[in-house]
Amino acid sequence: MSDEEQQEALAREARRLFSGPISFLKSAPELKFLPDPSLPEIAFAGRSNVGKSSLINRLTNRTGLARTSNTPGRTQELNFFDVGAPPVMRLVDMPGYGFAKAPKDVARRWRYLVNDYLRGRQVLKRALLLVDSRHGIKEIDREIIEMLDTAAVSYRIVLTKADKVKATELAAVQAAVEAEARKHPAAHPEVIATSSEGGLGMDRLREAVIEAAFV
Repeated sequence: MSDEEQQEALAREARRLFSGPISFLKSAPELKFLPDPSLPEIAFAGRSNVGKSSLINRLTNRTGLARTSNTPGRTQELNFFDVGAPPVMRLVDMPGYGFAKAPKDVARRWRYLVNDYLRGRQVLKRALLLVDSRHGIKEIDREIIEMLDTAAVSYRIVLTKADKVKATELAAVQAAVEAEARKHPAAHPEVIATSSEGGLGMDRLREAVIEAAFV
């Protein structure tokens, strides 16, 4: 099969899976509540209010699968979503890091939960690190990048809210982020720019999710 045929097959599988059944499985406030590690998992990480829940909703063609809020730090647990019937993979919405409007002890528990999940989850195939297109990689993002590198967790940077910046600015941010990604051993070199509102990059992101989970 040629590269072009493989890419088309990947695109077909992505369309099939993300147009089929997708459902909320459970929330896990602690590691002991995690579902059985029986399916490949793709986790979504990002600072508070980067647009994780909106991205997951657009990715899955649902309006209310993941809860959205204008209040940073609303997601306080690991939220698992089954893809397929029967399920063949899982998406994981992780608590946002940084700028969370929560007591320090609560924010600390969130951080431990995320770190422990990323370091110890054998079925985790890739983390998608969401970065706001308007700001690029910030110091708070570099903290989790360092942790992912240290834990040797494969990750890929996804730019969100790409519709909020001009095309020239977006191209510059994407180039800068890709240049930084190439410096990190666990990072995928290609950065995907997306917009939950306009749908930019969603087909490519769906293919990237399927590729990470099964290829």
